Amino acid sequence: MWLRQIALVAHELEPVVDRLEKVFGLRVAYRDPEVGIFGLVNAVIPVGGEFLEVVQPVKEDASALRYLHRRGGDAGYMLIFEVGDAKAHRERVLGLGARQIAAMDKRYVFTHFHPADFGGVLTSIDSVRDVDDWLDPDSDWPPAGSDWRHAKSSNATSILGATVQTKAPAALAARWGELLDVRVEEGKFGPELRLTRGFVRFVEPVDEDGTGVVGVDIALADPKTALAEAKKLGLPVSREAVDICGVRFILHAA
Repeated sequence: MWLRQIALVAHELEPVVDRLEKVFGLRVAYRDPEVGIFGLVNAVIPVGGEFLEVVQPVKEDASALRYLHRRGGDAGYMLIFEVGDAKAHRERVLGLGARQIAAMDKRYVFTHFHPADFGGVLTSIDSVRDVDDWLDPDSDWPPAGSDWRHAKSSNATSILGATVQTKAPAALAARWGELLDVRVEEGKFGPELRLTRGFVRFVEPVDEDGTGVVGVDIALADPKTALAEAKKLGLPVSREAVDICGVRFILHAA
């Protein structure tokens, strides 16, 4: 299992995209018209072989707008995992009591599961048919379009993992481990699911809502340049982290 894509949700798309581009040297690869069915516009940005997505709700009945209101502003929104056979995972996860809220069964196969069944995090398990090696960092990823490889950053080289906040880290980690069929291990900052590629870390709440994706670990060839750019923009910066779109990006040397 691979943590292939992380989505952020924002009241205004372009300022967030601009900050990600300036701080991390990223470029938008694709704007997917298909997300309109969910009342969204988006931008998909490659980070090595993984992706950041920024979505903005543009319809009053969009579930992402309700999420923005609940979280109190821009926030981490969704985790998307790639596997070899998403349909097999779908049947297993549904059998464990999680609810399906959207699905596709074409070359690109996905299942979006109800956030309430994943501790408040919209979660998807996806696969792409007819690829030689789905774990290849350059393997096809339809949500990013067909030309995403040309938009790779020379600085940001990969997404290492995500942090989820919860009032019961051990319990939620155990439930995610069951749902994703991944063993829970004890990490430096709390329980973790260590995937074939990437990890999900579970921590005590850092804000009043107490749910959702609150951190992204990202590998950079030059973290110092990213921190300097963030300071120029007046973004919240600590020794090794930058806050963008309600998420703390923890910087690691590639």
